[in-house]
Amino acid sequence: MVVRLLLRSWPRAPAVGPGVPCRSLSADTGPGQYLHRSIVPTMHFQDSLPRLPIPKLEDTIRRYLSAQKPLLDDSQFRKTEQFCKSFENGIGKELHEQLVAQDKQNKQTSYISGPWFDMYLTARESIVLNFNPFIAFNPDPKSGYNDQLTRATNMTVSAVRFMKTLRAGLLEPEVFHLNPAKSDTETFKRLIRFVPSSLSWYGAYLVNAYPLDMSQYFRLFSSTRLPKSIRDELLTDDKARHLLVLRKGNFYVFDVLDRDGNIVSASEIQAHLKYILSDNSPVPEFPLAYLPSENRDVWADLRQKLLSSGNEETLRKVDTAVFCLCLDDFPIKDLVHLSHNMLHGDGTNRWYDKSFNLIIAKDGTSAVHFEHAWGDGVAVLRFFNEVFKDSVHTPAITPQSQPASTDSSVAVQKLNFKLTDALKTGIRSAKEKFDATMKTLTIDCIQFQRGGKEFLKKQKLSPDSVAQLAFQMAFLRQYGQTVATYESCSTAAFKHGRTETIRPASMFTKRCSEAFVRAPSKHSAGELQQLMAECSKYHNTLTKEAAMGQGFDRHLFALRYLAAAKGTALPELYLDPAYGQINHNILSTSTLSSPAVNLGGFAPVVPDGFGVGYAVHDTWIGCNVSSYPGRNAREFLQCVEKSLEDMFDALEGKSIRS
Repeated sequence: MVVRLLLRSWPRAPAVGPGVPCRSLSADTGPGQYLHRSIVPTMHFQDSLPRLPIPKLEDTIRRYLSAQKPLLDDSQFRKTEQFCKSFENGIGKELHEQLVAQDKQNKQTSYISGPWFDMYLTARESIVLNFNPFIAFNPDPKSGYNDQLTRATNMTVSAVRFMKTLRAGLLEPEVFHLNPAKSDTETFKRLIRFVPSSLSWYGAYLVNAYPLDMSQYFRLFSSTRLPKSIRDELLTDDKARHLLVLRKGNFYVFDVLDRDGNIVSASEIQAHLKYILSDNSPVPEFPLAYLPSENRDVWADLRQKLLSSGNEETLRKVDTAVFCLCLDDFPIKDLVHLSHNMLHGDGTNRWYDKSFNLIIAKDGTSAVHFEHAWGDGVAVLRFFNEVFKDSVHTPAITPQSQPASTDSSVAVQKLNFKLTDALKTGIRSAKEKFDATMKTLTIDCIQFQRGGKEFLKKQKLSPDSVAQLAFQMAFLRQYGQTVATYESCSTAAFKHGRTETIRPASMFTKRCSEAFVRAPSKHSAGELQQLMAECSKYHNTLTKEAAMGQGFDRHLFALRYLAAAKGTALPELYLDPAYGQINHNILSTSTLSSPAVNLGGFAPVVPDGFGVGYAVHDTWIGCNVSSYPGRNAREFLQCVEKSLEDMFDALEGKSIRS
């Protein structure tokens, strides 16, 4: 079973825009070396974070059956109920007790962390489309700063500032503030820093602040996923000082930190990037970048061939680089082009195994494309927000800045790979597979301008529930059924938390969707409003449960993993076709909300599914959908738009037309 992990952000994002003051940079650390100097150490709360709870088995079974009900007919549901009953009273009870005992012996982590890493690292499919998502930045508000060289320099410097701030323990801890007026203050920070790390979480909790797990952050930089047969490995080398730059399929490296660990001057970085941008070398005949898009076992075998052909040192430079900067040689035409380019590109100019690729197109359009095994959206979004804010408010250079008069031909090393005939054949084959696969992917998007968060909150509705309800209605209108739906929710409020699944398809959404789609004229606007309110209330419950580690998906996943690890026969519950069906997520959805984000996206997680990236903004709703040939993304979006129009009509007291 391959479970796809998607993004869901906590509603914390820095204010961005003209006139927003930025933190001053400390003069004693050299100009521009750090983003800020937090008086509370970065990992201050980590030791005292609460542990991810293992739900009670009876609660998991109850939630599982509630999620199954809208997907099954009566006779199927009765069979699934029977499987659940015998699981809960038999093998499931034993496995649950073993899981709880194992968890008590591993207090330094969570019960899901190990199995979740394994799930990712043992997956053999290509990580392109199957796992790696992207998030695109908004343009710099000052148009001149969107010049490719200027933006690449500024974002590189801001990214390295983030890295230095993080490694020095000066990055502000990630905290979810329920009452910022009380907890997001200098007074609170001055007090909490004196509370011992073993108790600090409780001090934050007293003022309604919830520190988040930051254990994934160290893998943001100098990290890569190494292909190995059976199970990949994650490599991190925090001593590396160089940046990897890809342009036209050519690889370059240069140092962004000097021997003392200080950031190289921005004008030098600008000079080196200008030198790379002026290199007229064509795309190599055999672009190495196709290889990480291969099946993982195939790539592992080819990597061994690369290593034994004298490329060990060169590959080491690729693997340990602080991150990968991709300079694309064309402007972005529109949002669909942006999504395709940032999600997969043409295969020549990304290193998909790096923890993240920072991509900057000819017109300055920028995005982060990231590998998912090492971490989740919380860490990536924090990095994303900070880099956007810093590069906009404290840019290292201006469009008028002149590059340093340094000899970049000495400082910049172009990497050359020795390729045998077997490797050339492998690259050719990887290219053919890549090109064939990308041709099958369709991406489309809409922007619903009639209203957003502000209007829906006035109606006392959860904006997220309305978006999810629109997807349920749209699928019912398009295909006549309710299907397995996945919405990711972070469990970063717990030590080594990862994600939990919200299951938006419920009996409430089914009833409401059928009323809107099949019999709108039989219901008054007031009745439709009532149905929407019930959906919103239930969705809020599901979301809160998931965020508190009280979903059912991760618990059942861990029990199944434990059974497999112990060599126990797979319990009947997991052999039930209904279990396979609910984990075949036809609607895979994920939301991101931040002033820095333009849009985000990912591919469907099953061949007959939709990948739905969306955001409910203050006054509009954006939706970015991907599909393979088995589904029609454009038509689905038309149905989403119709669903939103109908709901807004109902909320305004208007009658609904079929």
